[in-house]
Amino acid sequence: MSATRKKLVGVLALQGDFEAHQRALETAGADTLQVRTTEDLDRVDALVIPGGESTTMLKLLVYMDLLEPLRSFAEAKPVFGTCAGAILLATEVTHPSQESLQAIDMTVERNGYGRQIDSRVVMLPFQGGELEAVFIRAPIIRRTGPGVTVLAEYQGTPVLIEQGRHMAATFHPELTGDSRVHALFLSKL
Repeated sequence: MSATRKKLVGVLALQGDFEAHQRALETAGADTLQVRTTEDLDRVDALVIPGGESTTMLKLLVYMDLLEPLRSFAEAKPVFGTCAGAILLATEVTHPSQESLQAIDMTVERNGYGRQIDSRVVMLPFQGGELEAVFIRAPIIRRTGPGVTVLAEYQGTPVLIEQGRHMAATFHPELTGDSRVHALFLSKL
C-alpha cells in the first residue's frame, strides 16, 4: 500500500512577511516550503505570493530569473497573492502601471487606500461570519472580469476574489489568528 504524498505549498520568500503566511498555511493543515529559486518552485503544488512592495518584488523576480517560471507556474497551478501579491497577479496595474503575471482578470490600483498612515484593520462579512482584515498601503481592485468571483468586499470594492484555481486579497490575512482564508486556498489543491 503506497502513501499519498501530501501537497506542498510554497511561499515566495523574496520579500514580505512570508513566515506569517507559512504559519497560517501550517495552521490550516499544509506542508510549506520557502520558494527562492526555480528548483524550489518546481517542488511545490501551489504558491502564495505575500505582501511587500510590488515593484521591488518584480525587480527581485527578474533578478532571480523567476518571473517567467512563475508565469508558467500560474498557468498550471494555484497561486494566492496578498496585497503586493494581488498586484502581481492582476492583468492590469495602475497608479502607476507596471508589469504583472497576468493570472487573474482584474485591474488593481496600487496604494488605492492611501499611504502607510491610512492603513487600517476592519471586520468584513465572510462565510456567514466576520473576518478581521488588515490593510497596509493596500491596493484597490477597480475592475474584475466575468470569470472572477468576489468573496469579500470593503466599502463597495472587492478585497478577496477568486478566479479558477487562483485567489487574491488586498489585505493581509496572515497577520491575524484566523486561517480561514488560507484554508479556502488549500481547498483548491
